[in-house]
Amino acid sequence: MTTPSIIEVSGLRKIYKGSIRPAVDNLSFTVSEGDIFGLLGPNGAGKSTTLMTLCGLLGIDGGSIRVFGLDARLKGAEIRSRIGVAPQEIALFPSLTARENLLYFGRMYGLEGSEIRERARGLLSGFGLSDNADMRVSHFSGGMKRRLNLIAALLNRPKLLFLDEPTSGVDVQSRNMILAYMRQMKTEGATMVYSSHLLEEAEKICDRFAIIDEGRLVAAGTLEEMLGVNGGCDNLEQLFLHLTGRGIRD
Repeated sequence: MTTPSIIEVSGLRKIYKGSIRPAVDNLSFTVSEGDIFGLLGPNGAGKSTTLMTLCGLLGIDGGSIRVFGLDARLKGAEIRSRIGVAPQEIALFPSLTARENLLYFGRMYGLEGSEIRERARGLLSGFGLSDNADMRVSHFSGGMKRRLNLIAALLNRPKLLFLDEPTSGVDVQSRNMILAYMRQMKTEGATMVYSSHLLEEAEKICDRFAIIDEGRLVAAGTLEEMLGVNGGCDNLEQLFLHLTGRGIRD
């Protein structure tokens, strides 16, 4: 039985004003419901641009995106109400406490006060931040900020979550908490689109991948499928180097 696609991208194109070449060029792939989908590529490959177009934060110049079966150009507001986004840059107010940040973002999702407080309390506990709920975010460590950044994306119980470098620059405890919660969300039926520079981490957690370079798709599928058509590669890092000719941070 075929798993339905929750995201369908066809011929996606995005070019920034003043740029010579597109940041994303004729990109096509699908994301199956319930998968953790790895979007990988070297620095400047177009990963963040692609993620921003998928979650409706950036317009497109060609092609189409369908999320939950809805045309992203026509139903962007409806799509955004049903997703969670944890961007690469920390999207928190440093002068507010953790709790105040979550109350603010919860209201943006249209949640009521008591519902926000209950949801925030449970997530803060689950990510080991209960004792820091009333601390200003400016006093948080990098790992604590990453955890709170993800909590803010989870307030509306999204069935589709976009994660751009969710474990970048964090301590081991924070990384383990984030990855454990991702696995838990998968068991609960959530779908995740995940971008990372950590190929070993991606290989362990992702079901399927799209590898892009210079805005174009160079491979897509499960790791086994991609290794099967690229002889001599034994793991994701070798495959990545074979397909792109450079390291993921190059």
